[in-house]
Amino acid sequence: MTKYQMPALCFTAYCLAVGLALVVTSPAYAAVSGDRRTVSEPTLPTQLCATLSPQPAAQSASAQQAWDTQRLQAAIDACPAGQVVKLSAGTAGGRFVSGPLTIRSGVTLWLDRGVVLAAVADPHAYDRGKGTCGTIDTKGQGCRPFILFEKTQGAALVGDGLIDGQGGALMAGSNETWWQLARRAQSQGGKQNNPRLIQVDDGADIVFYRVTLRNAPNFHIMLNGVKGATLWGVRIDTPADARNTDGIDPAGSQDVTIAHSFIRGGDDNIAIKGGSAPTRYVSILDSHLYWGHGLSIGSETESGVSDILVQNVTIDGATSGLRIKSDISRGGLVSAIQYENVCLRGNRNPIDFDTRYDKQAHGSDIPVYRDILLRSVTGETGTLVLRGYDAAHPISVTFDGVRFDPNVSWQIENATLSVGPGGITPAPPVSAPPETSASATPDKALPPGCAGRWLDFPSTN
Repeated sequence: MTKYQMPALCFTAYCLAVGLALVVTSPAYAAVSGDRRTVSEPTLPTQLCATLSPQPAAQSASAQQAWDTQRLQAAIDACPAGQVVKLSAGTAGGRFVSGPLTIRSGVTLWLDRGVVLAAVADPHAYDRGKGTCGTIDTKGQGCRPFILFEKTQGAALVGDGLIDGQGGALMAGSNETWWQLARRAQSQGGKQNNPRLIQVDDGADIVFYRVTLRNAPNFHIMLNGVKGATLWGVRIDTPADARNTDGIDPAGSQDVTIAHSFIRGGDDNIAIKGGSAPTRYVSILDSHLYWGHGLSIGSETESGVSDILVQNVTIDGATSGLRIKSDISRGGLVSAIQYENVCLRGNRNPIDFDTRYDKQAHGSDIPVYRDILLRSVTGETGTLVLRGYDAAHPISVTFDGVRFDPNVSWQIENATLSVGPGGITPAPPVSAPPETSASATPDKALPPGCAGRWLDFPSTN
């Protein structure tokens, strides 16, 4: 796959400093590489070490999940590196019900078409030993994930099957679902102890290819400290009201590509985090996002987020579109961010760059957002938010070929806005000298419209 490199061109433009003095400049584009690897579509593996089919139902649900968990994990543990454990639909309905699984280095888990791998809805199966999974406390760290890649290298999850987190199923021994527990925690000011669906900790060269993830109790895919991950053709499908069900969250990771994927859920569709370690060199390409909270950076940015390339993406019906969020409790430097050929519709805040995400936050970690380029970005109406922290820490954004509905509204504070040769329409409501303000909407063709780029969410397994 050919990477897009942003040319280092200078051109006559104007710069609006909102909350500062007006500055006239000729900005230059800095190169944003995104993922530094050369990434192409993965292929399905050929060397199988085991093929498993569903067994006839056991006498009890608990016996069934214990049996499936044992034989799935045993097959993964016995599989040599470079080979595959394949789950086949067989003749017994294609459904496996399992407790938590761990994927070893070099092993691929292949879910064939028609297979459903369901996560057992039993808090005891995920408990870390303190009896808090499935409860509310102040930490929310009491559950291990359903599928764990821990210090795993060269492993993969592939195929046209489906992983069902069963977030809407009643928990064993309870009259609540995982999602109801999350809502109750929100109303009580606590944190729910719900398992993430898939978590990669300190892994490298991880691949997710073509799988569908549905109904996670918490985040769907969490990448912690990962060096090299390809997520291609992934589908994530969870209701919009399922709290804290982020789609894909790279955190403290580098060289990540998310491509040709479809994501809808109950929180951030994608959230790029820089908490305990920086996240850098991420490419989000040719993907489609639907209901959710948008394509986000943050809210943890204290270690930094940089070199993010978003290209050929549609965001259809998310509350926010392109979003950067942080505050003084977890702020840091967000820089070298490029959005190109992005289509936005049905968003309350199509652009939402806010350094005061939590208005009640306390701390001294001031968020700084700079070197952000929006090129060929098209949207409808809504509110465009560009809120820097203060005059000494403004947001720095360049618009080049950006078009929104004339009725769009702006919320701008402490922002340095530059306009490239493609212009922006409507122009931001800030004062500029007459000889420069006209360059906001130049006499050139605006970016092409988005007709034909909107796709329905694909049918799932």
